Order: sequence, then C-alpha cells, then structure tokens
Amino acid sequence: MNILKEFAIKPNLKNDNLTEKITSYDENGNETILPVVKEVALTIFLNKEEIVTVMTLGDMPELLALGYLLNQNMIKKNDEISSIDYDDELKVVIVRTSKITKFETKLKKKIRTSGCAVGTIYGDLMEDFNAINLNKNAKLKTSWLYQLSKKINTCPSLYLKAGALHGCVLCKEDVPLAYVEDVGRHNAVDKIAGWMMLNKIMPDDKIFYTTGRLTSEMVIKTVIMGIPILVSRSGFTESGVTLAKEADLTLVGRAKGKRMIIAHGKERIIFDVDVKNLNLHDTKSAQQKILE
Repeated sequence: MNILKEFAIKPNLKNDNLTEKITSYDENGNETILPVVKEVALTIFLNKEEIVTVMTLGDMPELLALGYLLNQNMIKKNDEISSIDYDDELKVVIVRTSKITKFETKLKKKIRTSGCAVGTIYGDLMEDFNAINLNKNAKLKTSWLYQLSKKINTCPSLYLKAGALHGCVLCKEDVPLAYVEDVGRHNAVDKIAGWMMLNKIMPDDKIFYTTGRLTSEMVIKTVIMGIPILVSRSGFTESGVTLAKEADLTLVGRAKGKRMIIAHGKERIIFDVDVKNLNLHDTKSAQQKILE
C-alpha cells in the first residue's frame, strides 16, 4: 500500500457511531432532525500508568493516544512500541513500549492550555522545542496552497454533515496525505502525529494545514512533530506568532480564497501565482460558503 497517496486517511462519513440525531427547530420554528457529533471520554494509558482522559470524537483512538504521548514528550519517535490496545467498551487505550519510559516527572509539570477540550502541555516540552531545527530548505508554492485548499474544502467531511469539528491535514506539496477531524484541534493534531509515527513518515518536507486558529499549542505541536510549515484558514494569537519566530516555523494564516497572511517564514514561500489572474469561482465549495 502506498501511504503517501492522496487522502490515505480521510473522514469516514459512513461511521454512524460518530454522530447522533436530535430533534431541533429552525429559525421559523419548524421541527427538524439534526445530526450532531458525539464527545467520547477516552482514557490513555502508557504501560501501566493512567495518563489522561480526553474528550474526543471517538474515531482513530489508537492514533490519538500514540500522538498524544508523542506530542507531550512522554515517548520519543524512535521508541519501540510493542502494542497499542483499545477497549471499545471501556473507552481505554493502552500504549505499551518495549522499555520503561521516564514520564513521572512530566506529570508534575502539567499546564492547562487554551485548547477547545482538555488540551495540556508539559513544562519540559520547551527544552525539546528550543532544540529542534526545522528544515530551512522546505518550500511552499502558493500554487500548491490554492490546490490544497480546493482539494480539502471539496473533500466530504463530517464537519459538513454535523459541524462542531476542527480539521487537520498533513500535506506534501499539493497532495493532502492524511485528513482527520475532532472536537478539539489538538486531538486532530495528535491523530496526525500518531499516523506519522506508525508509518514512519518523515516531516522535513511536509506542510501542516488546519482549520483552527494558530495558538501557541498548535505551533508547539507542529514544531515538536518537525514540520516546517503551518497553514490555517483562521488567524493567529500573539504567542503563536512569537513561538513560530523562535522556532523559525513558517506560519501562514487567514488562507481563504486568494488571500493569506504570512506571519513568519516568508523565505520558504514561492510566489508562483499572479492572484490578479487567479479564478477561484469554480473551486468554491459548500464548505467555503459556510465559513465565509
């Protein structure tokens, strides 16, 4: 199987366990049946220790657990994972490593962040963050970004069906490789990180695309993953921009239609499209219309 194909993973609209139908009323008072996404409490164990319970969409629990532990610096990319076991009834994932990990001190440095659900980082993450050297030769052509936006926005998603979700996409040039959604943007990032680790995907030439705002947490996770370019349809926070500058991460926000704002890392951008002659009329999807 070629892992680096377009949409190697993408939202599964056939999974009815991710949504539930409720009775609601529209602006005219008419009764309507509305699908809404579920929130599932997923408990993550590392070997014999309970680490955290996160509120999540409920799909890809193994990828979420692995990516969470990786992005929290509790396991390393070169650690040998002996097994990942998921109990659907108990909603528990156990990640087992071949060697005992030193994560106890990390639990003492837990910091609450601005994530949509229970997003956490650990104080010593910044030690690794400051030591990471992102690929300075990575490039993002503006033509790739316009193509990515078209492909992602026209890809069937659970967001279009039920809303209340964030999407994250790992890309190479103009090819979206892995597209996942979750109720919390940090969960979606962690699913991508888990997928990359399991499939040994190198980050140096990749682009990370997200629908959510570019906060400090999003920047930290992207840098920890080793991805040099982060793009969003949404805007930035001041701390997100500051950290992007510290890590020399290319940070592109408000990427909608012909527009984009480059907060840092312009040297990685190749402006190969004259936006005056760019016609996006036929690429506007239902998802874009909802967001505009």
